[in-house]
Amino acid sequence: MGSQRRLTIRARLTLLYGALFVATGVLLLAVTYLLAAHVLPVFGVAPPAPPPVPFGGPTVPVVPSPALPAELTALDGQRAEDLRLLLVASGIALLLMTVVAVGSGWLMAGRMLRPVRTMTATARTMSARDLHQRLELGGPRDELTDLADTFDGLLARLEASFRSQRQFVANASHELRTPLTLERTLIEVALADPDATAGELRATCERLLANNQHQERLIEAMLVLARGQQGPWSRRELDLADVAGPLLDAARPTARAGGIQVDAVLDPAITSGDPALLDRLVANLIDNALVHNVPGGRCNVWTGTRDGRPALRVVNTGAAIDRADIDALYQPFRRLDATRTAGRDGLGLGLSIVAAIAISHDAEITTDPGPAGGLDVLITFPAGPADPT
Repeated sequence: MGSQRRLTIRARLTLLYGALFVATGVLLLAVTYLLAAHVLPVFGVAPPAPPPVPFGGPTVPVVPSPALPAELTALDGQRAEDLRLLLVASGIALLLMTVVAVGSGWLMAGRMLRPVRTMTATARTMSARDLHQRLELGGPRDELTDLADTFDGLLARLEASFRSQRQFVANASHELRTPLTLERTLIEVALADPDATAGELRATCERLLANNQHQERLIEAMLVLARGQQGPWSRRELDLADVAGPLLDAARPTARAGGIQVDAVLDPAITSGDPALLDRLVANLIDNALVHNVPGGRCNVWTGTRDGRPALRVVNTGAAIDRADIDALYQPFRRLDATRTAGRDGLGLGLSIVAAIAISHDAEITTDPGPAGGLDVLITFPAGPADPT
């Protein structure tokens, strides 16, 4: 049994306009009739008696009205007929104007709802391949133009999201295909040499193992990126200083090997979030600051509160970075140049994971070029629960 079809918004608006017009018309007709009945004189009513003459005063003779009773009755009949004709004429005029009002309401409702029909038609014909379409509704600013602008903004965000997704798939395919091609080449070369020694085959296996480890790290990073975009599975109160402390201790040997000085000021910064994801966020920032640094450089890590909100800041030295290129660093597999990760086994996902985790925790990221090259990254988190102490 199919669902009963309801009236369209245009039909309902037209009926509403018509009902309002009829109601106001009937009220106007009633008021007009009552006013006319009050203004027209009533001839059949006897005139009021003259005031009594004071005792001893002069006698005023009463002059009888010249109008005859038959004439008064005729005048009253004419008055009633006039009121009836007024009522009939007003009713006919109201009926005609109701037809005009309903027709005008139908036309005006269609005109006012035209942008809605345009949005509906655009949404029906849209697919992932033509998200570039926009309504661009002109005219004066009103609720419909605001709705159209909101719809255009939604389309722009969807287009950017689909474009980013397609770019990510293409880049991920390339990043995964490159090590597979290398493995295939190594195996084919080893099999093509019938005189290959055990040492040569062992060296080939070691290269295959290293390449396989790189693939594992890449796949793990991609899974973490997807996990970060999904948002925290669980939340609990934690201190960013407690998260950063052990990670800095684990990173100091790598820093000493590269001649990088690590300074830390870890003040309490209480927030709430997924411990595993926030641990990965801090680890990626520290790793990025050490990997993309220069010999003899510095890495400063700070935790504390900024404007009453817990915050984490990591500043490192390194190659000079243009402010216009900073946004590209947070795109998956985007590298500013070949030298940024050359020889450092970079995956191109570190800062992308940081951004995904920060966004999923409603945190704000502020990134500026460092004063001595490198980056100055400040992440401000929402305020956590109040300290019970």
